[in-house]
Amino acid sequence: MAALISKRLLRSYGSLHSLRRCFDSPNAGFDSLHKPTDICSSLCGERAISAQRLLTGSMMQRFCTSSFTTGHDEDAFPSDLLSKKPLAKSERDVGLCQDLLIPVTNFRNEDKGYMVLAGDVFDLPIRKDIVHRVVLWQRAKRQQGTHSTKTISEVSGTGRKPWNQKGTGRARHGSLRGPQFRGGAIMHGPKPRSHAFKLNKKVRRLGLKIALSNRAAEGKLIVLEDLEVPTHKTKNFLNYFNQLEDTKKLLIVDGGPINEKLKLATQNLHYVNLLPSIGLNVYSILLHDTLVMSKDAVNRIVERMHTPISTKSKPPING
Repeated sequence: MAALISKRLLRSYGSLHSLRRCFDSPNAGFDSLHKPTDICSSLCGERAISAQRLLTGSMMQRFCTSSFTTGHDEDAFPSDLLSKKPLAKSERDVGLCQDLLIPVTNFRNEDKGYMVLAGDVFDLPIRKDIVHRVVLWQRAKRQQGTHSTKTISEVSGTGRKPWNQKGTGRARHGSLRGPQFRGGAIMHGPKPRSHAFKLNKKVRRLGLKIALSNRAAEGKLIVLEDLEVPTHKTKNFLNYFNQLEDTKKLLIVDGGPINEKLKLATQNLHYVNLLPSIGLNVYSILLHDTLVMSKDAVNRIVERMHTPISTKSKPPING
């Protein structure tokens, strides 16, 4: 063990050993601090000194650059030099497709056990590009596309030629309903159309999985046993909402039709929205910072995500 002591510790041993002798012996004065030669010679002669004797003393701790942990032989190092700092536990890695264990409660905050969330639905790697594509697809599909402008044949006005073709010195025109006149037509203007574009089902399904995985990784996914509320009073639901930490907008998802009492309790709250599991989408999840789902909703979502995507085969071409 003496061979493992650093050279820096050996160099400083002379001053430290002298300080220790000064404090240990009451008759020793400050003259002993100025005799490094005698101390070094005594150190060379004491080759059989143990590591425990060398490392004792509180003043030598500042020269120790390593932390030790207790092993089978705890007498090898003094207890004051052992590291008492607990090891920090590493956080869970997101995106490993591992099953998650989440507690189940209700609106009364009663413990209802635990539920296992499928890792291939609630623990996927977070990909912002996929979420961005799905959000663009949703917003484009929900756009009404009812904008319309009038062409020259739709503008109200006379069709008479305003003046003669030649002889007036002015530019030639055939109608006052043209786009160059005030109140005339608009050329190449928007017409009612659909802004929707095609997005593969695999990408849409992957976007929903990523959105659910993101809420689960943030700890903003709450699973309830059911969505049964005792009364339709809004103040009773507010008691549950106020207990949620860092929640500004809440999205509640149920497996089937929404409970009527829950509808009445939340219809006056603009920051609480309800959805059935069939209508759960990426854009709605991103609009709300907290997601509350019933066990039935979780099971239906997992079943829907595990259902194979049907590919319609084209009919054979008769030659």
